[in-house]
Amino acid sequence: MGALPVFRWRLAPDGYATRRQLRARGLRPGGQCVAAQLERPRRRRGPLVAYLYRVDLAQPVRPMTEARWAALAKANAARRHCPQCGRDAGYVIPASLGTCVPCAYPEPSDVPRSACHG
Repeated sequence: MGALPVFRWRLAPDGYATRRQLRARGLRPGGQCVAAQLERPRRRRGPLVAYLYRVDLAQPVRPMTEARWAALAKANAARRHCPQCGRDAGYVIPASLGTCVPCAYPEPSDVPRSACHG
């Protein structure tokens, strides 16, 4: 197996594109392997790397079906559902908290207000 061709940043020949560039054209890699890579040198660290795919082998993006839209809506709703209080938070619950903000930081109800500001 040969090594991948490596191009300097912004110097890739025509016919190659990143995943984002393919998506902007309405294409996807379609199972093809990485064809080349771009490297952008950085000081004191390793280079930034971007993988390139051949445009002529790319396939059109598959359209969203009703079932896919429904599955996506269900997954997003699950990300908004608080497991502790069971409410829809109205936003995606941060993974760092694991619960909605009111459940993660409850108001202290037994501490007198004057004790907090005194």
